[in-house]
Amino acid sequence: MTDNKNSFDLHNPEPLLIVVSGPSGVGKDSVIEQMKARGLPFHFIITATNRPPRDDETHGLDYFFYSTAEFKEMIAQDELLEYANVYDAYKGVPKSQVREALASGKDVVMRLDVQGAASIHEICPDAVLVFLTTKSEAELIDRLEARATESPEELKLRITTARDELNQIDKFDYIIPNCDGKLDQAVDIIAAIIRAEHHQVNHRKVTM
Repeated sequence: MTDNKNSFDLHNPEPLLIVVSGPSGVGKDSVIEQMKARGLPFHFIITATNRPPRDDETHGLDYFFYSTAEFKEMIAQDELLEYANVYDAYKGVPKSQVREALASGKDVVMRLDVQGAASIHEICPDAVLVFLTTKSEAELIDRLEARATESPEELKLRITTARDELNQIDKFDYIIPNCDGKLDQAVDIIAAIIRAEHHQVNHRKVTM
């Protein structure tokens, strides 16, 4: 007689690595915060940076804020999964966070700029890359201008960079519009994508 005690235990997917990316102004932070507010069962990676915190940002919650010397020491000690200099500031992903979360069986979600997403894809080709965008380029520019967090020169650089990044959509697995007033809809789509990914026959295998 065949031992079939595990015949119904066929769906045991590996944890996923999900990268939420897109140009400045598309609402990456808002999407991540809404995913957290819903209590979705993911481990959200906190990015390290050497830029100073904004008034509404908290160390260890929004980012890990380090001095330039501390950040360079992390690079020297090979403590970062990936890092880049973006808008004259370093940003990077601590390796330990990602490995510990995956080892626990949790899906890992990280918020990265387009350059960072490309780096993660090279390290882990089976990562799920999600590109957030707006309804139009004009809407994106309006959002950047409304933030009023950059000087005119910095704003011009962000707009130019955003236009270049919009041309890199074909490097991603999914594109999701995060239109004004439609934040919940964007989060619904991301949640649905992750559910569908977990039901693929040939499941992604994250290794690093």
